[in-house]
Amino acid sequence: MERRQLLGAALAATAPMLVRAQTAAPNLNLVVPVPPGGSVDLTARLLGEHLPKLLNQNVVVNNLPGASGSIAAAAVARQAGDANTLMLVFDSHVTNPLVYPNLNYTLKDFTPVSRLLSFPLVFAVPASLPVNSLAEFIALAKNKPGTLNVSSAGLGTLNHLAAELFKMRTGTHIVHIPYRGGVPALQAVMNDEVQLFMGSWVAIGPHVKSGRVKALGVTSAKRYSVAPDLPTLQESGVKDFDVSTWIGALAPARIGEPRQRELHAAVTQALSQAAVKATLAQQGLEWVGSTPAEFEAFMGVEARRWNDLVIAQKLSFG
Repeated sequence: MERRQLLGAALAATAPMLVRAQTAAPNLNLVVPVPPGGSVDLTARLLGEHLPKLLNQNVVVNNLPGASGSIAAAAVARQAGDANTLMLVFDSHVTNPLVYPNLNYTLKDFTPVSRLLSFPLVFAVPASLPVNSLAEFIALAKNKPGTLNVSSAGLGTLNHLAAELFKMRTGTHIVHIPYRGGVPALQAVMNDEVQLFMGSWVAIGPHVKSGRVKALGVTSAKRYSVAPDLPTLQESGVKDFDVSTWIGALAPARIGEPRQRELHAAVTQALSQAAVKATLAQQGLEWVGSTPAEFEAFMGVEARRWNDLVIAQKLSFG
């Protein structure tokens, strides 16, 4: 009798634990389309720190780099209906269909959650180049067509497309030289191999301060809070020029509107905290935030404008 009572008490004590184990929320799989390190991965790590408290779920960060984010996107596109998968994307998400025409997914294979962060590109030239303003650079390019070079992190990258947009808006002929990544593309400017590179302030800023390169402006429509003394290209006379790198969050298709709203609220609350925004600002990242509908519309506009540029400039990525 005593043994049965003890056994009953033990089962009663463990029952709540068993119920909690059976009803515990599954992990949230946070897919990151780049290797560890850098602004997108930093954003994921911050979300991984704060989302568990907001969603009552553990978060597992899964880096799936490659092909400018298309490998990760293809993996998430196959998870339609999986409400416990979230993916960070950046500007290449809308340009990859131009660069990789045989992708096995489309932009409609995802649920928009929010546009999160943004930062402009910095217009950088070698310290030895005899110009000190964007107007002087444009004049030099027009006086010497085809003799100036611009580097990029690769064909179809944002700094490549931004350079092509600059050429179209200013009527200049500057030769594009693609490199294998942003580091060698910036190094080419510092070594006087090219005369222009558009990249992040985090990468370029230290070399501006050391005197190895000159920063002539930023590509966004508004001045950059991290480098407020730099004029925008529009201020310098380049009309209709507004280009920024951005980071956003998507989920697989068909997760349902209630879950979409829940994920949107959680990522917004996680990244809009003052302390988190301060951490992001140290990396040059500015909080944007948007509704899912706004983010979807934004991606559509971005996809159309870069497609129009590719056609107008007769670009080929083969």
